Amino acid sequence: MEIRIKDDFIKLGQALKLAGVVEDGVEAKYVISDGLVKVNGEVDERRGRKVYVGDIISFKGNDMKVIR
Repeated sequence: MEIRIKDDFIKLGQALKLAGVVEDGVEAKYVISDGLVKVNGEVDERRGRKVYVGDIISFKGNDMKVIR
């Protein structure tokens, strides 16, 4: 799966919403803070973490690559 962004980065919670793997920001907050989301293979519990083109977000067995 790919997440297409227009800017230089997107926040992790916004990326999950854009990909459609969570329904809203509240759900994104919980799955991230519960340690269920990885960025480039490492758990990251910061909803506001900036992800950039080329980063890989993993959640529930899905890998999502950030592209422009």
